[in-house]
Amino acid sequence: MADSALPFWQTTSLSDMSKEQWESLCDGCGKCCLHKLRDEETDAIYFTNVACRLLDLESCRCSSYETRFRKVPDCVSLTPDILADIDWLPPSCAYILIRDGQDLPEWHPLRSGSAESIHEAGISGRGKMISEREAGLLEDHLVDWPAEIPAGVARKKRRRKPRKTPW
Repeated sequence: MADSALPFWQTTSLSDMSKEQWESLCDGCGKCCLHKLRDEETDAIYFTNVACRLLDLESCRCSSYETRFRKVPDCVSLTPDILADIDWLPPSCAYILIRDGQDLPEWHPLRSGSAESIHEAGISGRGKMISEREAGLLEDHLVDWPAEIPAGVARKKRRRKPRKTPW
């Protein structure tokens, strides 16, 4: 198969992607918008089912994407540069998969052609999350499902360098 017939995520490095290509990698799972806790002693990450107040719990998309940094100052802007050190994105995240040399799974909207495929496959947080406005203590909402590796995702273990937490 000629390179021109391959999808852009197989032929273009993350740092060389256009803004449109980069943004289209987001599968709309909503997991990156979940609050996480880091154990100060072990550096382990613990996911919660508590979503940012801007996350639409049905679509699993930010309800104020263009102005999110003004409304949530500690919202992290994913860039190719910070992906090298980031350790809190879920293993199903397209940015992480591509960073680690994996392909996009069949349920990814770029492969399926449908934004609903991620929800239909049960990969997204739809129906599993609550808003931070209703949650109370994050410690009361620890869950494992965001860190699970779904079918169709072959993961490589990466060595992690010590880093400062962006949140």
